[in-house]
Amino acid sequence: MFRKILIANRGEIACRIIKTAKRMGLSTVAVYSDADADALHVEMADEAVRLGPPPASQSYLLIDKIVAACKETGAEAVHPGYGFLSERAAFANALAEANIVFIGPNIRAIEAMGDKIESKKFASAANVSVVPGYLGVIENAEEAVTIARDIGYPVMLKASAGGGGKGMRVAFTDAEVIEGFTRARSEAASSFGDDRVFVEKFIVNPRHIEIQVLGDKHGNVIHLNERECSIQRRNQKVIEEAPSPLLDEKTRREMGAQAVALAKAVNYDSAGTVEFVAGQDKSFYFLEMNTRLQVEHPVTELITGIDLVEQMIRVAAGEPLQLKQENVKINGWAVESRIYAEDPTRNFLPSVGRLVKYRPPEEKREGGVTVRNDTGVTEGREISIHYDPMIAKLVTHAPDRLRAIVAQADALDRFVIDGIRHNIPFLSSLMQSPRWRSGNLSTGFISEEYPEGFSSPEPRGDLAHTLAAIATLMDHIGNERKRKISGQLRGGRPVEFERERVCMLGEQRFDVCVEAQGEALIVRFAEGDQRAHRVSTQWRPGELVLEGDVDGRTVYVQARAILNGYALSHQGVDVTARVYTKREAELVAFMPKKKDAGASKHLLCPMPGLVKTIDVIEGQEVKAGEALCMVEAMKMENVLRAERDVTVKKILAKAGDSLAVDAVIMEFA
Repeated sequence: MFRKILIANRGEIACRIIKTAKRMGLSTVAVYSDADADALHVEMADEAVRLGPPPASQSYLLIDKIVAACKETGAEAVHPGYGFLSERAAFANALAEANIVFIGPNIRAIEAMGDKIESKKFASAANVSVVPGYLGVIENAEEAVTIARDIGYPVMLKASAGGGGKGMRVAFTDAEVIEGFTRARSEAASSFGDDRVFVEKFIVNPRHIEIQVLGDKHGNVIHLNERECSIQRRNQKVIEEAPSPLLDEKTRREMGAQAVALAKAVNYDSAGTVEFVAGQDKSFYFLEMNTRLQVEHPVTELITGIDLVEQMIRVAAGEPLQLKQENVKINGWAVESRIYAEDPTRNFLPSVGRLVKYRPPEEKREGGVTVRNDTGVTEGREISIHYDPMIAKLVTHAPDRLRAIVAQADALDRFVIDGIRHNIPFLSSLMQSPRWRSGNLSTGFISEEYPEGFSSPEPRGDLAHTLAAIATLMDHIGNERKRKISGQLRGGRPVEFERERVCMLGEQRFDVCVEAQGEALIVRFAEGDQRAHRVSTQWRPGELVLEGDVDGRTVYVQARAILNGYALSHQGVDVTARVYTKREAELVAFMPKKKDAGASKHLLCPMPGLVKTIDVIEGQEVKAGEALCMVEAMKMENVLRAERDVTVKKILAKAGDSLAVDAVIMEFA
């Protein structure tokens, strides 16, 4: 076994690998760019070596510097994590030449499976079912259009060296192929240093299911069942689960057998993933093999009890697998949500800045439910423009799927992040979706369920009444505290609170009557509603998460103080809550409302980023939906389009400019 390993990565995956290495008694070495000098993975490791400036091309992608770091620190092996150099055969080869062990598969397997074009050719030769497509290198957009027509629309354009949703576009028309080919090629070159793009048939209403495989250097290969990764946005996974609600035992065996056969064909000797696109009828086709650890590996670990990082390290050290296929079981259900620094209300544009507050739910195992949070950040640290916007992976495990989803929803409600925009409200809303809970999934789920994009829904029905009752309880607690501080007395006795109240949830009004019952409060809604809730909590003003009891049910609500009330967040609903006396409510009705300033006459940069192109000129008339410019942030190219018909009056930015959020790019007449 090794004594010291280097982790050639950053963020949550570096931290996750360090945890296992420490548990195994191994010393760890971190590497970092200038942007990550005070990052959590640097703090956790026993040693750390600087690589260079923030851009990955000048730090995390420099093979010679990582090899030099190994020699400097005496690291005997390198775990690449995922992304960066994890699937670069040249990296594994450079380590081998320096007598340093690569904690991953052999170079032949990386070469055969790491290239998406070559892997499909290899899979076809091995009699593995593949998606119809053109696997040759495409020289230009015109050739891509010709190929797409031959295959038949819709098609998927994919970067050969791609991953993480980058360099991928779905096209339904010739025009979309031309734009998609250009964008996919550019993103691929920027992210992977390889601009090759291929085209394959896009399976309508597909599901994305993958099989985790594990092999050793003694010819043993097993699979660890499947993960479903169909909840995707822009071809990037958002929520994963294991097992899949689609598969039956027969299909699971068939997919597992194909995955193992493919792995054996390349003498696979590490953890890897064989990805399939599946039809709703349980038919399936090989997509690609990822010759590395997957982002979503925790859900497999939780249902099998197998630490994949430990297995990778042991295999790399030459140990034979101690696991047999018959020993691999499915225990319960696991769900993972990817927490991203992005604004779901602005088409999921990246958000960067300081984590003013970062308080994830407590990691624990209790009552058959496990909560796990894989993260690489802490409160006060920066989310950088230079890297992937993932903040954390929140994972829950329970005896069955519904309980795992409920646990995930509760954990999301307890996850506090301030200082940047994030996708927790979107994830929380999705957890309440009847379609998601039923398991009726496809890779088009998000676009179908949120066709106009995401916006916080208005609380309705039982949820609205629950939040109104909680808000009334919070107001009551605050008022009781104020009375004690001020010593309000009448005839030597404390002043009693007014029982009749008005709770405003946004624009919704609820007339309520409150009654103290020990430590609880009975909140009765107006006559005709016939509702009453018994609510109680240990919450005190200033706490960001309220854990309360509503009619015997535990609820978690995020609460941030605002003028005369609270901003509440629960189950994806963000709403302001203000509780008044009857007289206060009468007076508030006379307060003037702020008028909408109307449509903006400026195009603002929605996130910090680099202007790649300006696609219009001054004086040009632009129709709604037409491209105005493109801004790159976190390695993703974002095309900004006109929201309405406009005339460009003045252009204030040019290609190559680095802009801050809300910087004015152009003015409209």
